[in-house]
Amino acid sequence: MGNIHMVLDASDIEKILKQMTIKIIETHKRLDDLALIGIHTRGVYLAKRIQAQIQQSESIEIPTGDVDINLYRDDWTRIGPQPIVRKSDIAFNVDDKQIILIDDVLFTGRTTRAGMDALIDFGRPARIELAVLIDRGHRELPIQANYIGKTIKTTINEAVNVLLKEFDDIDRVDILPGKSYGPSRT
Repeated sequence: MGNIHMVLDASDIEKILKQMTIKIIETHKRLDDLALIGIHTRGVYLAKRIQAQIQQSESIEIPTGDVDINLYRDDWTRIGPQPIVRKSDIAFNVDDKQIILIDDVLFTGRTTRAGMDALIDFGRPARIELAVLIDRGHRELPIQANYIGKTIKTTINEAVNVLLKEFDDIDRVDILPGKSYGPSRT
């Protein structure tokens, strides 16, 4: 087993989220129909950070919610006998909203598909876009992010761990060799 390779530190993550926020604002000239939905767990914190940056920049509070995708996954029976199910919290009407689904890592596309399925149970958005901190490739489904913080080339056997201070007490992104999956979904 090789060494952990850090690819982003706290200041890198902060810069990337600012760039993503600027791109979101430029793309969505009208922010009044925009909403952010984070995928549990780290996508929720990324959504809240982007929401705060939009509020600081544009003086508008974008509705933000979160979805748990565990029961929507096509591999939930492989995760374990009792998947941990968290509460989805979307306290606004998603109908006709421009939704940006936010996650930490885009890998196979299966988490994103599950996130869209969970979101559609709440209503019919006008549009769903995807924002990810890390795109590591290796898609199994035809899913592509609209907003990408950083693209990282990995092998199929490596793991990408996103650590965020709200959950992990540190902001950092690491590549781990082999199949030693850590705190973040890969």
